[in-house]
Amino acid sequence: MDSITNEKASEGLTVLAIETSCDETSASVLSGGTTVLSNVVYSQIESHEKFGGVVPEVASRSHLQIAPKIVSDALIQAQVGQDEIDLVAATNGPGLIGPLLVGLSIGKSLAATWDKPFIGVNHVEGHMFAVSLEHQLEPPFVILLVAGGHTQIVHVKKYGDYEVLGSTIDDAAGEAYDKVARYLGLGYPGGPIIDRLAADGDPTKVRFPRAMPGDNLNFSFSGLKTAVINYVRKNPNVEVADIAASFQEAVADVLVTKTLRAAKSVGVETVCLGGGVAANSLLRSTLSAQSADQGLSCHLPAREYCTDNAAMIAAAATWRFNNFGPSPDDVGANPSASFAASE
Repeated sequence: MDSITNEKASEGLTVLAIETSCDETSASVLSGGTTVLSNVVYSQIESHEKFGGVVPEVASRSHLQIAPKIVSDALIQAQVGQDEIDLVAATNGPGLIGPLLVGLSIGKSLAATWDKPFIGVNHVEGHMFAVSLEHQLEPPFVILLVAGGHTQIVHVKKYGDYEVLGSTIDDAAGEAYDKVARYLGLGYPGGPIIDRLAADGDPTKVRFPRAMPGDNLNFSFSGLKTAVINYVRKNPNVEVADIAASFQEAVADVLVTKTLRAAKSVGVETVCLGGGVAANSLLRSTLSAQSADQGLSCHLPAREYCTDNAAMIAAAATWRFNNFGPSPDDVGANPSASFAASE
């Protein structure tokens, strides 16, 4: 396998990354760790919305069918050939095992065929690096990583050294959005739908519970979901927009309050967002405003880098490769991969 010189690494690697951890098929070419030459994303929402959620077998088949074209499109849009790619990366966990295996197999095959090094990337760490695509961000900082499969507050002491300060004990925030939307008959995915509806609703109409108050930095959204269901059952004529706004207010309130409390507890002056729910308009505006009120710097990823995408995987891969080198040849898919380990 061709080696990468120190001079080339310092100039910045050109990375082809693949992301297939759930129901988005994405490929990206990234130069120098921050310059996005292409970021192609194919969404499977139409394939899954009739089921009200992601069906792993359907997702796997879709990745198999579309991934080669997505990779080709990413290279074409970036106007680079295989000889100009220095590193190939793919998400290897956490996520759905079938989809992970598709992207991992394609990435490893391309790396072997092109004689390039390969690196497997933690999907959650990828969401953390999404912020760095547009902001020059140096640790320490606290980041709220919030999506359909995870909700965590992480203290980034330095890159590669992470402490999870709080996490959900039941439903992730994005999962709660989907479940509430499903009960209300709004469709899938629930997050964007509720966000749009909430704009026309009254967030003070219903004071839904804020679970686990006090100094605890963990989250619980299962009870909030149940509270919404019980309220609607007792008040069937309530405006759906008011329920959406009140539910969203409760979620954002808890997420922002605990994130800022976490930043204060570890003495950092910068907070960030990452993950699919980081695209939520109320969460973004509330965290920005309250951070400013407390004298903290707040960095938000562009919405296109909040949902699953390969550009964030390429950014994480660049840092990991420059610091730890390629993954071992036998690196496999790990659907329950942890994000807390330090290197």
